[in-house]
Amino acid sequence: MLPTPKKFMLTAGTGEGETRLTAFDAALLDAGIGNLNLIKVSSILPPKIQFHEKLEIPPGSLAPTAYGSITSKNSGEIIAVAVAVGIPSIDTYGVIMEYSGKFSQEEIEKRIRNMVIEAFKMRNLPLEEIKVCAVEHKVIHCGSAFAGVVFWY
Repeated sequence: MLPTPKKFMLTAGTGEGETRLTAFDAALLDAGIGNLNLIKVSSILPPKIQFHEKLEIPPGSLAPTAYGSITSKNSGEIIAVAVAVGIPSIDTYGVIMEYSGKFSQEEIEKRIRNMVIEAFKMRNLPLEEIKVCAVEHKVIHCGSAFAGVVFWY
């Protein structure tokens, strides 16, 4: 059984590559987490977890991460991705949303904020704060955009 993480950060990056996989890898490197083994998790922020602007995680570590990504080979296309964390005003869990598409950064930030608000309403949780991390990318050859909430111990 994995322990419950104690810390989290939000990060995003973009990149270009010859293939979809190398473009995704370039986006991870740009986000500062390209040398980690990401374990994709769903969208619940653990109770009592602390936000950090940056986490120092050893290369090769298994890092639970809620994330979204998008990759495109359509030159000139604008792609974007965002993650948002909803933090409750009471001592309980929060909610994370991930979203990607062919949007501007401004549009995707607006959409993801609304998704967090809806998720809190569905759970009948009082929302105190929303943290958003988003990025857009204009594809040159094969581009990728990534945004994630990385957990650590």
